[in-house]
Amino acid sequence: MIRLCLAVFCAACLPAWADLPADWAFKPVAAVAPPKVAGVTHPIDAFVRDKLARAKIAPAPAADPATLLRRLTFDMTGLPPTAAQLAALKRDGLEKTADALLASSAFGERQAQWWLDLVRFAETDGFKADDKRPNAWRYRDYVIQSLNANKRYDRFLHEQIAGDEMFPDDPAALTATGFLRHYPDEYNAVNLENRRQEILNDITDTTSQTVLGLTLGCAKCHDHKFDPVTQEDYYRIQAFFAGWKEVDAPLTGQAKREESEKAAREWDEKTAETRKELAALEQPFRERFSQKRRSRFPEEYAKLLDTPAEQRTPFEAQIAAMVGKQVYAADEGGTFSAMKAPEKEKQAALKKKLAEFGPRPKTVTVAMAFTDVGAAVPPTHLLKRGNWAKKAAEVKPGFLSAFDDRFAEIPAGGKTSGRRTVLAKWLTDPKNPLTARVYVNRVWQHYFGRGLVASSEDFGTQGDKPTHPELLDWLATDFVKSGWDIKHVHRLIVTSATYQQSSLHRADAAAADPDNRLLWKMNRKRLDGESVRDAVLHIAGELNPKAGGPGVYPEVPADLKAGTAWPVSTELAERNRRSVYVFVKRNLRYPLFAAFDAPDRNETCSRRYTTTTAPQALMLLNDGVLIAKAKAFAARVKKAGGDEVDTAYTLALGRPPTGEERGVAQSFLNGGGEDRPADFCHALLNLNEFLYVD
Repeated sequence: MIRLCLAVFCAACLPAWADLPADWAFKPVAAVAPPKVAGVTHPIDAFVRDKLARAKIAPAPAADPATLLRRLTFDMTGLPPTAAQLAALKRDGLEKTADALLASSAFGERQAQWWLDLVRFAETDGFKADDKRPNAWRYRDYVIQSLNANKRYDRFLHEQIAGDEMFPDDPAALTATGFLRHYPDEYNAVNLENRRQEILNDITDTTSQTVLGLTLGCAKCHDHKFDPVTQEDYYRIQAFFAGWKEVDAPLTGQAKREESEKAAREWDEKTAETRKELAALEQPFRERFSQKRRSRFPEEYAKLLDTPAEQRTPFEAQIAAMVGKQVYAADEGGTFSAMKAPEKEKQAALKKKLAEFGPRPKTVTVAMAFTDVGAAVPPTHLLKRGNWAKKAAEVKPGFLSAFDDRFAEIPAGGKTSGRRTVLAKWLTDPKNPLTARVYVNRVWQHYFGRGLVASSEDFGTQGDKPTHPELLDWLATDFVKSGWDIKHVHRLIVTSATYQQSSLHRADAAAADPDNRLLWKMNRKRLDGESVRDAVLHIAGELNPKAGGPGVYPEVPADLKAGTAWPVSTELAERNRRSVYVFVKRNLRYPLFAAFDAPDRNETCSRRYTTTTAPQALMLLNDGVLIAKAKAFAARVKKAGGDEVDTAYTLALGRPPTGEERGVAQSFLNGGGEDRPADFCHALLNLNEFLYVD
């Protein structure tokens, strides 16, 4: 029987992709037209229904309105539906409902989540120290704002790869270059040439996977074992980033800056004597500590700090910055550890006196950004076996030889090298066969749980071939023609009958296509941890819609013993912000997110695994925060009045209870006990129907 099913599946489905060459993704995007299918007007449906007809599989009927709305709101905004939205769907239809969700600020907050996975966004360095990055959150806000504003995807990429070069006067574009700064950073490393190379490797690998869907990193030591990517290709791409320089980009406007500078000058005048006395006390200890830090490095590194900046080569400028980051680092504990008691008392008294004047006004707001050390940058070399110490021939910036075997023409005369501008334009050139394909495939993956190319992180020869190659190319072409309109792609997908299908299982269809590759039904999807948390807060009536700002710290289990590593936000409203605003600490993921398969953000993640584990169920049953929210949910139900069972089911599941469910629930509630309403609401939050979207 199994052999028969596979035979039927292969006969029906293999022609869709078996004839594609292994390097299909490197071929130009084909100009295809939707097939003619009787009664079908939506282009996506034409491609899907044509394949279903050839396989003699009937599509599923449309999902009922309540099921469809729950699917739509979670997919587009990451939040459960409301009764008002259901009424609007029945009254106005799906297209207007989709438009309202696209216009919601919650749209960007939801869609940003998977982009932040891709770019390994975090608010700490990682490695052992895992120090905070106080301005990293501005990049997260940039992504959300860009998606809500429906910024063109080509502009979105231009800003992130070369915002400082292409749009130097645009604060958003400067913030966007944080994309190139999210690498984990062991800033206290001593072998700085090796660390520099690791950073450049990370930037190269992340850019290629995020934008091109390629495992380019496999070619850093040798030619790619499977894809038509040479080792030279790898270092050609890396050469675009050779000018690497970390920078805090100023975002404050001129008028505001002048006002702040005036306030800072006034503060300086008032505190001059106290600061002078404090500096005299601390200076010997600071110098001793810096000298100790400096002695960690080889002399050729340390002496760069004494070399005038204008006399350093571009490479020396990069190494000097890395040395200085450690030598001049603020470390109050280590710096003053040798102080004797009288000196510590005097220091404390002076600091207390200084504190009476309040903090020094900030003169400028900054974002964690990226630029070049200058117009000239260090050379890039082929590295034997990827070893930074074994340099071979120099490599100029260039493109992937599999489909564009050229070296880049770099314009001269700018403040930076201008290389990343050339790369950004090449990535978004309509002739590039990968960028548009990769993006529309990721959007498709978000809505269907699996991309047309299942291996969304790998469009290479070892990745999966597309189940609907013509549809993939049509979507990519249409995306570019629309002006790289991101919301256009989302709207196109959710308004298709393919997306609106029921997820009910059918034995006959499953026998022919057991993995639903031909999309004869909708795939059920489990909520990720972020959506679980947001849904619980929303249902409890406690979700704080406040947007933007530094990451917040919700409560964590006491047995985690997080201590100062996770300083819980003091205000309840701040703890109840949306999950996208929860602080992202590489070495301590928020437990609920970790349990539900969130990545640790140490490297790019194109698709999350979906597991079913005992810790997930135990956390939902026993976590103190979730129990408290169940109580708030019960209080909201009681306050609403009316039929409590009906209200609870509608809030939690987006539908009224069945007759049997109503009877069981009412019997439980009538059993007495003040905790029963909260227990009932808690039980609803543990149902598979709550955790999954049909």
